[in-house]
Amino acid sequence: MEIDAIGSSDLKSENEIPSESCELGHSPKSVESSAAHLDDLHLSDAAPEEKIESENAKSPVIQSLFKNVPSVIYFATKDEAVSAMPEHIVKHLKWKLSTITPAVIRQTVLKIGFSFVEADTTEDWIGTWGKHLKNSSFKRIKHFQKVNHYPGGFHLGRKDRLWENYRKMVSKYGSEAFNFFPETYILPADLKALKEAWGNDSDKCWIVKPCASARGTGVKVIYKWSQVPKNKPFVVQRYISDPYLINGSKFDLRVYVMVPSIEPLRIYIFKDGLVRFASEKYSLANKSFANRFIHLTNYSINKKSSSYTSNDDDTMCQGHKWSLRSFWDYMSNSGIDVEKIQATIIDMIIKTIISAEGPICRMLKNHAKKSYNCFELFGFDIMLDKDLHPWLLEVNISPSLHTKSMLDSNVKGPLVKDMLNIAGFEIPDNQQFSSEDSSYTNFGNRHKPLRNRKLSSEEKKKHALYTYKYVDVNSDILTTLTLDDLQCLVESEDELCRAGSFTRIFPTENTSTYFNYFDHIRYYNVLLDAWERMFHSDRSEGIKLLQEMCEKMLLEKKDDKEQPNLETELKSEIVPFEVNS
Repeated sequence: MEIDAIGSSDLKSENEIPSESCELGHSPKSVESSAAHLDDLHLSDAAPEEKIESENAKSPVIQSLFKNVPSVIYFATKDEAVSAMPEHIVKHLKWKLSTITPAVIRQTVLKIGFSFVEADTTEDWIGTWGKHLKNSSFKRIKHFQKVNHYPGGFHLGRKDRLWENYRKMVSKYGSEAFNFFPETYILPADLKALKEAWGNDSDKCWIVKPCASARGTGVKVIYKWSQVPKNKPFVVQRYISDPYLINGSKFDLRVYVMVPSIEPLRIYIFKDGLVRFASEKYSLANKSFANRFIHLTNYSINKKSSSYTSNDDDTMCQGHKWSLRSFWDYMSNSGIDVEKIQATIIDMIIKTIISAEGPICRMLKNHAKKSYNCFELFGFDIMLDKDLHPWLLEVNISPSLHTKSMLDSNVKGPLVKDMLNIAGFEIPDNQQFSSEDSSYTNFGNRHKPLRNRKLSSEEKKKHALYTYKYVDVNSDILTTLTLDDLQCLVESEDELCRAGSFTRIFPTENTSTYFNYFDHIRYYNVLLDAWERMFHSDRSEGIKLLQEMCEKMLLEKKDDKEQPNLETELKSEIVPFEVNS
């Protein structure tokens, strides 16, 4: 969070653009519309959408709930009316293209006024969407830039690392709590153990996967020991041979999960997703195992089948791809307890991310300048067995956002919009631009970022007190709040306000039990947990208290020459904060 030098009145008077202020506890209302079909765009034909000016047009910025906190850019779906961003701001909105930037990302950022820059041609870009970066590349990210990955995200995305982290959790906490990942062996190291398991269950089949591949590449189902790749790096999993079938075919669920912050940990799940069917009827006959159209559900594979039927209607349960919302409706209409399945999936997601939280946090601290620089969208692939028990198949750190059909567009367009809004792209301050650019100064001038201030001695003591040993969930951590606490809570409430069709699943008022699974108790997780338990039933009351603190603690906008040392003026470290228990 940065201390902003402009309030909502500044935005309207100096720049003549209104800010979209969030409703308490909700995202800004948006025009509900279906995104049109998106073909893969090329840079040459990617032109900005013509801005629609109308009384119903949304503001291009979202105003914070709190005074002196920066506004963020508002991203919209294809058909949503948005007012034009002022030209003197637009010229600074640059998005770095990568070789995998999907059309829906390009269209969404173009709509608000971004221009594209090629990699390595400039360092003034604000955002990018690309492959996972090398550690050295994270170090070069500037304070105002965002990338769509965390250092260490491969601890979830690589199948071998995912299993290693999961196996550690099983050894610590037992298979009753961690019962959602198929038995897995990492070759060649686990070859002997696999041989023993194979001998005990010679009638079973297994599935072989490369450690770091996607879209079904290199995946095959085997049933003979001679088929095992004994000298190459693969993972071998016990095959889920009794899947729940619809119309005789197996399927999996693609669930989209966003992690905008790893410390404190905040996890969101998107209300929609995809259900992908195998294009041929399920069979366990040995001769069927070589048929990838029977045993694999990846769209990239099944689209090549002569039996594959497309589906352009995200409201219909037809063809070999459904929207996740339609699937849940189908299951509910079939008399199935959908809420129970969804709760189990949410539990699975939280535990899976916690299993890798430790190494990702360590790598973030070692390789990134600050947490603002990173966010990540994960694609969880989940299968239901005949008893409707969910099994985690894999986690994708670069889930496909291609939009080859209307159904894809209607799911992924809103997904991208809400994801980018949660990520919170701040309009960059004028310090990154030339001092001669006076046209930008009035809009972008702001104080030194509060999130970059060092902890005071009192704040360090408080951190130590509440992380040394987390015992009582009814802790008194909220009794006194510091500037550091305020920054964390304000950022969390603003982010939740922008959630749109995402639901935050961690933290909530009921997630303190997951603290048992963290390898280290982190102060900000304890703080947000206490806040959620205190104010989950009346967010407006909590927001009101934070607003009062912002009024009290943060300086009003002044000329730079009048405040040579902002840190000196923000020395009221601990502020009494009374709440009714």
